Amino acid sequence: MTRSYGADGEGGESFKDSQFLVFMNRILALSVSGLWCALFKQPRHGAPMYKYSFASLSNVMSSWCQYEALKFISFPTQVLAKASKVIPVMLMGKVVSRKSYEYWEYLTAALISLGVSMFLLSNGAAAHRPPTTTTFSGVLILAGYIAFDSFTSNWQDELFKHRMSSVQMMFGVNLFSCLFTVGSLLEQGALLEAAAFMGRHPEFAAHAVLLSACSACGQLFIFYTIGQFGAAAFTIIMTLRQAIAILLSCFLYGHAVSAVGGLGVGVVFLALFLRVYARGRAKLGRRGGAPPLSLAAGVQKV
Repeated sequence: MTRSYGADGEGGESFKDSQFLVFMNRILALSVSGLWCALFKQPRHGAPMYKYSFASLSNVMSSWCQYEALKFISFPTQVLAKASKVIPVMLMGKVVSRKSYEYWEYLTAALISLGVSMFLLSNGAAAHRPPTTTTFSGVLILAGYIAFDSFTSNWQDELFKHRMSSVQMMFGVNLFSCLFTVGSLLEQGALLEAAAFMGRHPEFAAHAVLLSACSACGQLFIFYTIGQFGAAAFTIIMTLRQAIAILLSCFLYGHAVSAVGGLGVGVVFLALFLRVYARGRAKLGRRGGAPPLSLAAGVQKV
């Protein structure tokens, strides 16, 4: 989204269509999941197909916002903003699935948001933004990404109650995602234009295929994690991986992180470790109040 193809220096072309990148990701993910379902036996499918469309539309919109934000905000800022998704995911879980959370879950989520705010308000993330960056637009797009993504994971968590496999979920969601994106691309006349850009710049085509392959492989793990552990746990896991992405971006693109920004990152991960500790203590408390194994077995037999 930010580099030039076809010429050295400033004479090349830049690819600007975020929607086409979303379509590339989804069509490859659909192919991988469809092939997997054809080769390996899957559980009997029980979810109405139309319910996948809700997750697909929100997923397409969140992906579009994610790519579009790269035009208006630096990558480390975007990555740290994703760490604030814990509270929106929890709130969306209350709306979609009527879930309830403990006080320490809200406390650690608030600490995560505080750490992210410290980073965003520091000068380190803004130092490498292009002068033409529209910060307010970037914030709005990131807010849209967080809202759509929070709904997507919670709705997928709700769909897993139909006892489907993660690959079946992946196929259903990406089927509707492909229909939504290709319809929009054809209506705008952008599909042929994007294909022509790929024809002119084989390097871009290779980059787009690599990006899509990584996305498809990542989805296999994403749907399995949501199905086994739920949307909130998945969001925390994704937040942890942001540390690697931040470090990688700083090394590759020379982004600087100020002392305040570094402290904010520390607060984020301190909150995550506190969350893990509190959850472990809660599990020990529940085990301590449970009846002995032999007594429980006897009650079960009765």
